[in-house]
Amino acid sequence: MSKIIDGENRKAASHGRTFIESGRMERQHWQQLIPHRGTMCLLDAVVEWDEQKIHAASASHRRADNPLRSEGVLRSVHLCEYAAQAMAVHGGLLAQRAGKIAAPGFLVSLRAVKLHIARIDDLVHALDVHAEKLLDGGGSWQYAFRVEHAGALLAEGRAAVMTQTSQDIFGADRR
Repeated sequence: MSKIIDGENRKAASHGRTFIESGRMERQHWQQLIPHRGTMCLLDAVVEWDEQKIHAASASHRRADNPLRSEGVLRSVHLCEYAAQAMAVHGGLLAQRAGKIAAPGFLVSLRAVKLHIARIDDLVHALDVHAEKLLDGGGSWQYAFRVEHAGALLAEGRAAVMTQTSQDIFGADRR
């Protein structure tokens, strides 16, 4: 994994934003890179990241105001959203490092998802969210993910993410 360069932030080549190569980053260092805001931003920190992987941490599963709760319960299926947000942060960090802004990505499929627990709102420690980029097709990516709690595997699987431009939405010829 990359290291923080002399403990200093660098300016991205465009847009004047600061970023840290790697190392623990609290939400204020990366939240502008993803569309999730307020309580829907489920991750609290990026523990470390590099070109291929990201490790994020979250304690939002314990919050009563978690927007994914249903009837007071946060089910393990929502760990897929935690992983998807880690992927979004990873893409945003990579784009920022290159002096660009990541195009919005859409989760288009989940594969081989295994949930090893029924609910997560009663877990006392932070969640460790790991995502590893398996394939990079320019406008599409495949990631493997796993979510752990105190070293125990809670969920794992693969996800496909694609970007969608306004041309894709409206067609090539808008007259």
